[in-house]
Amino acid sequence: MLRRVLISAAAAASLLVLGVPPAAHAADGIRTPSKPSYTVTLSSNTSGTTWTGHESVTFTNASADPLTEVYLRLWDNAHGSCPSTPITVTNVTGGTPSALSAGCTAMKITLPAALAQNQSASVGFDLSIVVPSGADRFGRDGSYNFVGNALPVLAVRDASGWHLDPYTNNGESFYALISDYDVTLDHPTSLLVPATGTSVDTPGASGRTVTRATAKNVREFAWGAGPFTKTTSTTTTGVTVNVYRVSSISSSSASSMMTTAKNALVAHAGRFGAFPYAEVDVVLDNNFWFGGMEYPGFVLDVISSTALAHELAHQWWYGIVGDDEYTSPWLDESFADYATDLYNGLSGTNCWNSVSWQSSAEKITNSMAYWDAHPSRYSTVVYGYGKCALHDLRRAIGTTAMENLLRNYAAAHWYGVSTTADFKAAAQAATSADLSSFWTTHRIDG
Repeated sequence: MLRRVLISAAAAASLLVLGVPPAAHAADGIRTPSKPSYTVTLSSNTSGTTWTGHESVTFTNASADPLTEVYLRLWDNAHGSCPSTPITVTNVTGGTPSALSAGCTAMKITLPAALAQNQSASVGFDLSIVVPSGADRFGRDGSYNFVGNALPVLAVRDASGWHLDPYTNNGESFYALISDYDVTLDHPTSLLVPATGTSVDTPGASGRTVTRATAKNVREFAWGAGPFTKTTSTTTTGVTVNVYRVSSISSSSASSMMTTAKNALVAHAGRFGAFPYAEVDVVLDNNFWFGGMEYPGFVLDVISSTALAHELAHQWWYGIVGDDEYTSPWLDESFADYATDLYNGLSGTNCWNSVSWQSSAEKITNSMAYWDAHPSRYSTVVYGYGKCALHDLRRAIGTTAMENLLRNYAAAHWYGVSTTADFKAAAQAATSADLSSFWTTHRIDG
């Protein structure tokens, strides 16, 4: 996301009051359930504001520790008033559901039998999605619907146990392993439906179209629905770019953003590794209060070249190279902002000179729990100080070493998960200089 500053300090303590069970530590720390494969079939009403149908997910226990339950994250229930929620899951098969927890954003499903390592299982359920009013990552702006984080997804269990962090409107809470999606969306033909993955449209019932979007090796799935105007082009590397715009945005603005999208995708790929997907949808609406928001192969954006370059950098930093966005937001936001500076030819000269810490507790590597309690500092530190720290790291180890570090680090964590400790170790291995004081000075802990 480009920038979000909102939410009360109380959110930092919300785990204590939202019915989240204590984390049960996984002995081997392996991230599980792994290899989720989601199959979704949904049909919309005439305006695209309500979607109903069915979702199922097949998964494997990658851990030596038995898997006795899974958790679904119903993230967009944070947009409702629990227990009156916009995402409704019913008729669960493959396990026994418990009452919603974590502010109605988590549903525990107890499996009928414990899954041993490398065993697979499936869970299915009926699903209803009601898009609320508001130009948001999950919301509607007039006749245009933006449906981000609406599909229930599997929570992750790792060395810290189950991750059932609260939703944050200040940034992102999302933590997902690489998954496959096969999503069928039945909608009025008058609505265009940009979506994660590669889409194929076929005629449906009278006046309706069926859009089937398939995406392999992605972390999430998002879509939109509305009377968008669509333009299509292709990068020099063969990636299809579709730009969808609301009626208030001019064709010249859309054309400029198309140029930025194509150039940024090629530039980021040259630095961090070839873009592995065939298609990207850029959805433009100047009413987004947050600037921009990233999903795999699908971004929401205002008319801003810098914002779009940032969101497309997230295709690598969060999308391809994953991270726990609640625990370590700097691993995607600082890196995406650094990539945006590189794209814009900015070297961050002397930017560290403007750093002024608010307290001894303030660190680049703090979690969203901290930033939700100090929201006015989130953008300044995680985006601003974070990218400045990476510019300084480049100066400390040398430009060529930094370029190789990021390219090799992305390759080593391709479709995986990055941690601060992983990155610090990789950076140290890329230079003969001792980086200990560098991490201390730049408040990069982990």
